[in-house]
Amino acid sequence: MLRTYLPAIVFVGLGTLVGAIFTMMNSWFGPKRKRTPTTFKQDPYECGLPSEVQQGFRFGISFYLIAMLFILFDIEVVFLYPVAVQLRAFGTFALIETIVFIALLVVAFVYVWRRGALEWR
Repeated sequence: MLRTYLPAIVFVGLGTLVGAIFTMMNSWFGPKRKRTPTTFKQDPYECGLPSEVQQGFRFGISFYLIAMLFILFDIEVVFLYPVAVQLRAFGTFALIETIVFIALLVVAFVYVWRRGALEWR
């Protein structure tokens, strides 16, 4: 049983060894300068927003709505991949179900588009 796991154990061991060697080489040969903290470096920086933005800054609801719709449609499209890979094995029934699924996705997309959820305000 150990023979089946031996390549994986060797691979993990070599990866750990290489990582440790690079870490030690970095501490030995890397730059040794002291970094003095400045006020500019200590300013908070979050999500690409400059420091001058006030704490009360809020994104509009359309940003979150578009993000959720993207994730929703993206995950639904991921479900099509296994069917596309094994379509011949599944047969005609899977093809018809896939067409119905895509039609429902198109109907949902048109509904969201007509409601104005994709317009950036």
